[in-house]
Amino acid sequence: MSEHWQSRPEGGGRFAIWLIRAIALHGGRRLGRVALYPITLYFYWRRGPERAASRQYLERVFDEPVSAWQVVRHIHAFAATLLDRIFLLAHGEKAFDITVEGLETLEATLAQGRGLLLLGSHQGSFEALRAISSRRPGIPLRVVLDKQKTPALTELLEALAPDIGANVIDASLGGASITLAMAEACEKGAMVALLADRGREHEVLRRAPFLGEPAPFPVGPWLLAHSLRAPVMLCFGLYEGGNRYRLVFEPFAERIEIPRQDRAEALDDLIGRYARRLEHYIHVAPYNWFNFYDFWQQDVATAVRPDPVAVRERVGA
Repeated sequence: MSEHWQSRPEGGGRFAIWLIRAIALHGGRRLGRVALYPITLYFYWRRGPERAASRQYLERVFDEPVSAWQVVRHIHAFAATLLDRIFLLAHGEKAFDITVEGLETLEATLAQGRGLLLLGSHQGSFEALRAISSRRPGIPLRVVLDKQKTPALTELLEALAPDIGANVIDASLGGASITLAMAEACEKGAMVALLADRGREHEVLRRAPFLGEPAPFPVGPWLLAHSLRAPVMLCFGLYEGGNRYRLVFEPFAERIEIPRQDRAEALDDLIGRYARRLEHYIHVAPYNWFNFYDFWQQDVATAVRPDPVAVRERVGA
């Protein structure tokens, strides 16, 4: 049985993260990026399961054996986006070249007044989404994150930007609390962003074709989307090297409908569509995929969650 990603320890303790923060903020981004090279090599040698998962993933993408250098490049890209999170939170996007695609569609969707559910993935930098807040300060943004998985990093990021931390919906609080917070945000016309590619431990998953083999994806985001009745868009924050990011918004559905009679079929269709778009952007930017565990070998539960209508009735949506 493959080890679940939530059982893996946080990458670095408080001291390591404090050190990166000190180097980044006091030495500047250039010095911080220089420090990434020894940090990358350290994690390459010390984190065997993550190293193996990177190799397995890259071989699926390129359909051929990959070198140690390619694995190092993959880890370095991840480290670079983590470093940039510090600068994005502390100083905004002024040090970055962020291009945005689909902003007009996003604004038109928000103008409907029903809120908006943004579904992303562990690909590139979801933090680049903050660029929208600086460019369109009138658009409220709530982000669903698991604060318990990376407590040291969460503590650092909230210290850098307490106002942003206050707008985080903590995914570790449980389903009912998350649903209520998301529903309240959508009622106020806000964007609610969450990652839809990685299932939490004991969460119901369904398989969809992905990079040559069926892979498990969580059903929770789609049941939430059904309950919220808000429009859904996909969001991809691609890291393009240096200080360059590309933020892409794609419309997905005006409203998610999951009928009682055909729930399994509807979920498979939704997850399949999402997986195809995710796979598309993986081929666009192969080193941007940051799930460093055996993504294809999680346990898959065959039952779906409680009826979405019942969930909606409980939260008063």
